[in-house]
Amino acid sequence: MEREIINPWTWQDDFGFVQANSLAGVQQVVVCSGQTSVDDDGVPVHANDMDAQAMKALDNLETVLSEGGFALSDVVRLNYYVTDVGAFMAAT
Repeated sequence: MEREIINPWTWQDDFGFVQANSLAGVQQVVVCSGQTSVDDDGVPVHANDMDAQAMKALDNLETVLSEGGFALSDVVRLNYYVTDVGAFMAAT
């Protein structure tokens, strides 16, 4: 797969995202469900610690991707849904 990042501006660089990805030669795509801060038994962890919750959710995503033969570096889109935007922004 070839990936070309499309950024007609530079302002988004400060926020760590790109405007678009052009993908060519794609042979397989995996679509993941939402990942949250839960342990291996599905029990929520890290109550009241947004930073730890975000890291655990990303760890869980990495585990799912790995099972499918993918890595975080293969991700082209990632959405965040939070109930406390201020805490999320402070944690990232």
